[in-house]
Amino acid sequence: MSYRKPKSLFTGEEGESERASAYAPLAERMRPRSLADFVGQQQLVGEGRILRRLIEGAGALPSLILWGAPGTGKTTLGRLLAERSGARFVPLSAVFSGVKDIRAAISEARETRQAGQRTVLFIDEIHRFNKGQQDALLPAVEDGTVTLIGATTENPSFEVTGALLSRSRVLMLNPLSDEEIEAILRRALADEERGLATLHPQLEDEALARVAHSAHGDARVALAALEAAVESTAPDADGVRQVTLETMVEALGRAHYAYDKGGEE
Repeated sequence: MSYRKPKSLFTGEEGESERASAYAPLAERMRPRSLADFVGQQQLVGEGRILRRLIEGAGALPSLILWGAPGTGKTTLGRLLAERSGARFVPLSAVFSGVKDIRAAISEARETRQAGQRTVLFIDEIHRFNKGQQDALLPAVEDGTVTLIGATTENPSFEVTGALLSRSRVLMLNPLSDEEIEAILRRALADEERGLATLHPQLEDEALARVAHSAHGDARVALAALEAAVESTAPDADGVRQVTLETMVEALGRAHYAYDKGGEE
């Protein structure tokens, strides 16, 4: 993943980025653009809770380690925090990046800082970085060149160096409930701009409930299954796609396999 081309939903840019987003997976298209759209994690974003205060407050954004299962909103919260604070959102994947990428991102952050622009450096799967790679972040975190937001599915006490932990706040995200997953699915079905509404899908409540339960708290798996099921169902004479429970179950199996094989995005 290149730090020079962050996929931000909050820049307001039109043209090429909007055309590209039209071809993005449903889970990416439906990524919340504001806290009002965010579903789940009320222990963090509810009224008076820590992330709500950080997003709505005027103070400096601290470095954070977001710890939670896949599909619980870590990347989305990182984007929202960056947007709210007026900072550039620069994403790196620890799977595909190394010290060279870290240094390049920090160098650019120093340049933009001189122009009055802050940078949030978002490291996905930060537990994949070794000690040397994590140590490369320290000077820039210490002097405020970047605000670090690290996302991890592993216990940061064991996978993130003590030096980084001492300079960050660790926040735990919970798996989404069945009801929260179902709310996300219904929003995708009804959304004409970013969702599936223009395909005219029709699903039984049982099918939605099955997917919501079987996704095990992972919104991306549920949305991937919904997208595959709707797109693989041919429209009837009235243009309606009658998605069956059997089709949803089959699509869910493929979605689980894809994420299990590919890892966290």
